[in-house]
Amino acid sequence: MTVIQCISPVDGSVYAERPAASFDDAKAAIARVRKAQKAWAKRPLEERVSLVLKGVARVNEMADDVVKELAWQMGRPVRYGGEFKGFNERSNYVASIAHDALAPVVVEKSDKFERYIGREPHGVVFVVAPWNYPYMTAINTVAPALMAGNTVIIKHASQTILVGERMVRAFNEAGVPEDVFMNIFLDHGTTSQLIADGQFDFINFTGSVEGGRSIERAAAGTFTGIGLELGGKDPGYVMEDADLDAAVDTLMDGATYNSGQCCCGIERIYVNETLYDAFVEKSVAWVSNYKLGNPLDPETSLGPMANKRFAKVVREQIAEAVAKGARALVDPKLFPADDGGAYLAPQILVDVDHSMSLMNEETFGPAVGIMKVRNDAEALELMNDCKYGLTASLWTQDVERARRIGDELETGTVFMNRADYLDPALCWTGVKETGRGGSLSVLGFHNLTRPKSYHLRKQF
Repeated sequence: MTVIQCISPVDGSVYAERPAASFDDAKAAIARVRKAQKAWAKRPLEERVSLVLKGVARVNEMADDVVKELAWQMGRPVRYGGEFKGFNERSNYVASIAHDALAPVVVEKSDKFERYIGREPHGVVFVVAPWNYPYMTAINTVAPALMAGNTVIIKHASQTILVGERMVRAFNEAGVPEDVFMNIFLDHGTTSQLIADGQFDFINFTGSVEGGRSIERAAAGTFTGIGLELGGKDPGYVMEDADLDAAVDTLMDGATYNSGQCCCGIERIYVNETLYDAFVEKSVAWVSNYKLGNPLDPETSLGPMANKRFAKVVREQIAEAVAKGARALVDPKLFPADDGGAYLAPQILVDVDHSMSLMNEETFGPAVGIMKVRNDAEALELMNDCKYGLTASLWTQDVERARRIGDELETGTVFMNRADYLDPALCWTGVKETGRGGSLSVLGFHNLTRPKSYHLRKQF
């Protein structure tokens, strides 16, 4: 029997462990979820929406436990209070648009014909959720999938092994039937086996590029719908007319919050030469104010990375960049808690270029490179010189300039004067190796359902 463990970044201990389900046991559980789907879909939409929101409220009631569990599982400081703001915002928004998003598209309603396109739930939706924002990323799919009439099975990352279990418990306690929303503990091999066996009708995966490739390989030939949000290397571009202090505050927060472990975190920054020196100086001062330490301490503002192997990647990227001529500007002596393991000091590097992995491979940690650029054309070329494309953050007072640059960016979302935010009214999507499909917004509902056309002739 395989046992799935969460090794806490706080102290390296085994914080939680659960036995992984066998293929046969998982298949039997999926069969129960599939059997429950038709009855769930027949419930009125208003009832499904109400039950989901009650589940969300029940999770909120567990806040004290949730915040501490997150600190132990993936290292986020308790001072930040969990993920409830985004968790609630996304849930409430999709609830508010569910009726319109799932309404049929009426082509004709006359004495002779009724012609319209309806929306049908896929059936069983499999959500494979990541550890970095384990509640918010999961709810992106869980809430609209259940509202649309699907049943849902969630499998969470081993690093946040308790999250799926807690979410399902909360939703079940709120009235969502146990066979409608279910948590399953699975190892990678059994997960791939279930996908290849065609056990799911739609799969949503958030994680690494290699993880996404594994999902696609397993699903090959099954014709199962797949949504993938994978790697990112999101750029910021600070133009000469930017609000300098606002840009520093937002981009440094976007680069280092949650120890830099954000899907849409800022990982590389390009600054117009007229603001470059001031931007760098202010950024180093901003980052130097963090207090790295135990995430259970209310004074800690930067916790450990979720696993020491993740921190190892960041350290290797920094070392390679320095060996190639980059300069690291943040004094490591300011962060005595950096232990060479999961606890990692933040870092800003200059004299960087795109030959360095720090500037072209996903870092997913509290380190960012800053480059000087002469103009928009140079910045655009550098921002697009990347195999990922999730978001880009543009800093200027000129909306038309931002729109013009945005039109040329190879990315899923263009921000102006903000960063590292998921707007539930807009489709969350990526290009290139960042993935395929999209979540939230009206289009998120469409991805979790299939069109069904009706051509009803009333008279000859």
